Amino acid sequence: MSRKGITRRQFIKGTAALAGTALLSSCAIPLPKGRKLTAADQVPLGKTGLRLSRLGVGTGTIGGSIQRALGADGFNRLIRYAYDQGITYFDTAENYGTHTMVREAIRGLPREKLFIQSKMPGVPEKPLEVLDRYRKEMGVDYIDSLLVHCGVKADWDEERKRLLDAFEEAKARNIIRAHGVSCHTLPALTKAARLDWVDVNLVRINPQGAHIDTPVESWDAESNASHLPAVLEQIKVMRQNHHGVIGMKIIGNGDFTNSEDREKSIRFTMQSGLVDAVVIGFKSTEEIDEAILRINNALAKS
Repeated sequence: MSRKGITRRQFIKGTAALAGTALLSSCAIPLPKGRKLTAADQVPLGKTGLRLSRLGVGTGTIGGSIQRALGADGFNRLIRYAYDQGITYFDTAENYGTHTMVREAIRGLPREKLFIQSKMPGVPEKPLEVLDRYRKEMGVDYIDSLLVHCGVKADWDEERKRLLDAFEEAKARNIIRAHGVSCHTLPALTKAARLDWVDVNLVRINPQGAHIDTPVESWDAESNASHLPAVLEQIKVMRQNHHGVIGMKIIGNGDFTNSEDREKSIRFTMQSGLVDAVVIGFKSTEEIDEAILRINNALAKS
């Protein structure tokens, strides 16, 4: 297993050079021609060999409190409605407290058509036992993608080496199909972009720069649009290294309450060519309909 890293000097030099970097580059994935692209398309996820719907349903809005507040019936209806629209990617995590809710919501759906992603926080003593619990909580034999949750430090891979080793073993045993990381700082993102171990990156992206990665090694550091070029540069490195890239914070962690901000963010992200898929935390079927419409319109004008 290769875990190629960079020095602090290289990191500072690389990020300082980004001030004049254009938002998009020639490394962006070309969009196929000759057919209409949609939010429900089954798209390839980097080098994993896996496919997932271009739009996914997140279950962690405000730590999962928004989805948990729907109750079992409301959450089930939301997931089933999404599935009926062609959405097969469902995103959860231990921290969200939604594993068992996902289990009930997907009960009876064909497992082979679903893409389920979860995340493991901290550094548990026995990660494989924790993973077994996750599978029981969700009622599944395998998890499609399992991420190290909330990478913050530049050396997160060494800090959580126990997880990386366990995830690799789990992948060899086919109880997960891919592994990766969700990063919450620019130093962590920079390391992730260069690690061969990473199959999947969950990245924070929106043109307003709301809740995206900054050089400060704190998961909740204030951010703005000035931080965006550095984030995009690291996503380009991920693309060059054939990592899967899933965009999150598309609605600015729920901050984009006006339609203009949502339109701007979705259009930018879908037309960037830098993400395979995106995940959005929904609380209503109307929000799902709006996101699908905006994504479809953005793809049509790519």
